[in-house]
Amino acid sequence: MPTQNKFAILFAILTLVLATLACTINVGGPDYPDTPIPVSTEAVVSLQEQFKAVIAAGAESGSAIITINETQLTSYLAFKLQAQTNPLFTDPQVYLRDGQMQIYGKAHQGYFVANVGITMAVGVDEQGEPQIEIVSVDFGPFPVPEGLTGAISAIVKEAYTGAIGPVATGFRIENIAIADGYMVMSGRVK
Repeated sequence: MPTQNKFAILFAILTLVLATLACTINVGGPDYPDTPIPVSTEAVVSLQEQFKAVIAAGAESGSAIITINETQLTSYLAFKLQAQTNPLFTDPQVYLRDGQMQIYGKAHQGYFVANVGITMAVGVDEQGEPQIEIVSVDFGPFPVPEGLTGAISAIVKEAYTGAIGPVATGFRIENIAIADGYMVMSGRVK
């Protein structure tokens, strides 16, 4: 075999190996719903402004109702996960349906990526803080990460206690309802 042919075969094999290493392999998991939810900084800003307006109006009446949509929650979660060095998953999509919050994303392990699905029931405890119960978790073929409930609760808690969250603004949640792409929180303003 001429040297030129050996070089061509070696180059082809090397190219194939490098291409394989540069790619990730999708190993399954739950399918994302058909309707993707856009992520934008505008949605996060609108959520912040909406909270401020509702709290200002509630300061006069003593009660407040805030409605949050899927785009706002998806965008908020996407930016929170991007800020983490090792997020549990990436590319989140938050769906608010049938009284539950459904979160989809992508989990990475080495060269492998799997779709993940987390379904949660969200309520309110006696102190007016969100209470999260994970109904189901599907990380495809990957094991469910330890501390998943704690990590998700930490994100919600941070949203709750952050600069525009209910604790910072004096908003005590009394009820949370989820349906048709919206989460409605009602409560009192101190």
